[in-house]
Amino acid sequence: MGTFWRVSLAGVAPERRAALQKAVQQQLDNDDHELSTWKNDSVLSRFNQYRGSDPQPVSNNMADIVTLSLRIGQQTQGAMDITVGPLVNLWGFGPAKQPVKTPDVQQIAAARALTGLQHLQVINRAGQAYLQKDLPALYVDLSTVGEGFATDNLARLMEREGINNYLVSVGGAVLTHGENAQGNAWQVAIQKPTDKENAVQAIVDLQGHGISTSGSYRNYYELDGKRISHVIDPATGQSIQHKLVSVTVIATTALEADGWDTGLMVLGTERAKALALRNKLAVYLIYKQKERFESWMSPQFAAFLSPSSAH
Repeated sequence: MGTFWRVSLAGVAPERRAALQKAVQQQLDNDDHELSTWKNDSVLSRFNQYRGSDPQPVSNNMADIVTLSLRIGQQTQGAMDITVGPLVNLWGFGPAKQPVKTPDVQQIAAARALTGLQHLQVINRAGQAYLQKDLPALYVDLSTVGEGFATDNLARLMEREGINNYLVSVGGAVLTHGENAQGNAWQVAIQKPTDKENAVQAIVDLQGHGISTSGSYRNYYELDGKRISHVIDPATGQSIQHKLVSVTVIATTALEADGWDTGLMVLGTERAKALALRNKLAVYLIYKQKERFESWMSPQFAAFLSPSSAH
């Protein structure tokens, strides 16, 4: 998926390390084989290359991810859109290279015409799941939720291995359970929005939940004198320009957290706040106010703040 992973364990015998590392790598390879848009032979890439409209068989895993993505897409009024791939690629944040000049109105319109959640559906028939598209060139990109999905799978792997004290993460998604080697709850830091330093904004105790952060301050490039963020607004086809720079979501699974953070990031500060309150989501926002950064958290998020957390 073009990202990194980390597994931290407490109370596990050192001689289990090699076998566990192998099991982790196998699990991640399996997820990559399903979801990666960086691999031409992945299940998802084959669906994207298919140019017909017949339902294509997929795993229950894939069906679950797409179902969740469509639900969150609906709840965010289309801000979280897993069909936004042509626009992501146009702006140079997919497997393709970054553009040399800003895409023009015609290019953006052409790419937008190839997107839309309404063109994709999940079908379950007699125990087999299918994906179906009514737009032959529809390109599904699950990178917005792939990290959360892979993180949840690593947590399930730990449970199967009888390991109760772990912190697992893939990319920006993290899930913890139990205690660290010092016998304390695992703590996860939310970074200040800068690509310069590892400064801590807040510390949370996940209490067995998943967390995911989407930020516009890391993955960007300069083009024609403007900062281009990797977060693309499906409604405009443009890189987001608003003042919201980071969204962190805590949910029962890393997948759910990973699905919400991108949609809220696209919506911007005020709409993200309103949606978080309406849906009782545990959300932490960092946004730019004139020359400084301000933060806001929902009541649900405050419950996870570590006593040692700086406000």
